[in-house]
Amino acid sequence: MKILESAPPRVRVARRPVHGVLLLDKPLGWSSNDVLQKVKWLLRAEKAGHTGTLDPLASGVLPLCFGAATKFSQLQLDADKRYHARLELGIKTSTGDAEGEVIQTRPVVVSVADVARVAQQFTGAISQVPPMHSALKQDGRALYHLARAGLTVERSPRDLTIYQLNMALARTEQAQAAIDMEVTCSKGTYIRTLAEDIGEALGCGAHLSALRRTGTGGFDVAQCVTLAALEQMPEPARLRCLLPLDSLLQQHQRVTLDAENARRFLSGLSRRGAWPDAEQVAVYAQETGALLGTARMNAGELIPVRLLSLIEIEQMNSELLEKANHAPSTN
Repeated sequence: MKILESAPPRVRVARRPVHGVLLLDKPLGWSSNDVLQKVKWLLRAEKAGHTGTLDPLASGVLPLCFGAATKFSQLQLDADKRYHARLELGIKTSTGDAEGEVIQTRPVVVSVADVARVAQQFTGAISQVPPMHSALKQDGRALYHLARAGLTVERSPRDLTIYQLNMALARTEQAQAAIDMEVTCSKGTYIRTLAEDIGEALGCGAHLSALRRTGTGGFDVAQCVTLAALEQMPEPARLRCLLPLDSLLQQHQRVTLDAENARRFLSGLSRRGAWPDAEQVAVYAQETGALLGTARMNAGELIPVRLLSLIEIEQMNSELLEKANHAPSTN
């Protein structure tokens, strides 16, 4: 009689408060949520969120927010983005990228002048219809679920801005005509749709065969850590990869408050002062230098927008001490 061995018990990870921003160079083949959960596990963090999805077929800059940083993640969702992409010409797919089935092939007769003309055509304010294979929701269901069921629904076009578009003719490893593209764009831009629209403007069709996000909201891919490198690090080194919360507030005007006004501000009360009007303000405690939250200023009134809690501020102070204690010696 064969005796079945029981599986070893699963080890529960002791979670802890972790606050900050980790700039990850997302690897190919991973969904944004899968990589978020992996890094959350590596840091043993209680709370985490990402700042907009990157498709599994895309790599590059993915800011991950932990703890109190999730309160400011919307700023990165709204930020401008920068990408390097490859468009394979003459081939249209069902999804607009390399993951879909080929639905049409056409001959490619494209010159350098054609590429320059189309680049100019798609630079500046443009309108774009979101793809069916996207996470946008209609009647509570993501569009990609409808697309996988063979359904197509009407989508309203969106206005967006292509700030910079550089394109050059290239060849794939299979000698297929292609375009290498560098694009800086506003939030909500679908690069696969841009690739398809450019292909139609060139008269041959196209699909997105490779995509890498190289920048978002002031962050550059050169600042990022890879998942493989993070896995090899001891835990204290992983924590040192975290940027402070106010790395998300680089475009905010800075205001400091004395102890009494800081206490009242943290309780949600507006403060009065000789401040110029501003929509984005980062507020700090004068005594400790701690970030208190964000606000807007109108007619000399500092109005709270997103506030940290006293517990979060204390935990971040503790994290700073822990990082300092585990910092490599310079001797």
